[in-house]
Amino acid sequence: MEISGLELTLRRIGQIESNFNMLLNQNQEVSGFDGVLRKALNSDSQELPDELYVKPFGQTFNSPKTEVDNIIKKYSKENNIDENLIKAVIKAESGFNTQAKSSVGALGLMQLMPSTAKGLGVTDPFDPEQNIAGGTKYLKGLINRFDGRLDYALAAYNAGSGAVKKYGGIPPYPETQNYVKKVLDYQKQFSGI
Repeated sequence: MEISGLELTLRRIGQIESNFNMLLNQNQEVSGFDGVLRKALNSDSQELPDELYVKPFGQTFNSPKTEVDNIIKKYSKENNIDENLIKAVIKAESGFNTQAKSSVGALGLMQLMPSTAKGLGVTDPFDPEQNIAGGTKYLKGLINRFDGRLDYALAAYNAGSGAVKKYGGIPPYPETQNYVKKVLDYQKQFSGI
């Protein structure tokens, strides 16, 4: 009886799964990728650790300690906004994926809607420099609009200024409430607090 290539591949996958499961069941510390994967599989978190965060298209910056970090620093100074806040918004919005597209049409690192991007002079929302320049300018405008209330500005970034005005604060939308908390938590993480 001849075994097909597909059958051989499936058997090999089964062996790898078996070996991996044995590794996960051991109580020894595992380092490197296996250690990261083990922690992710045993975690209650719904998010992947940065080391495992992979996007199929575009460049993904798992850590902002890259060329994008210099762009963030530049527009942080230009708009007088904490660079850790910008990093936090980018992480929450796109996971540092330059080619991110949302189901509602938001684009790039800071997930700019096409009309917002156009109004900010962003011609290529997938270009990290343009996206961060526009997104940071937009965020600064929201912070000013809401008299420095960062929580309101973040809620407006997520749900729109009209929703924040309508409810006199953070709208009662679970997505927006979670978004504000997540961004502020990320900001603390990036700040090392």
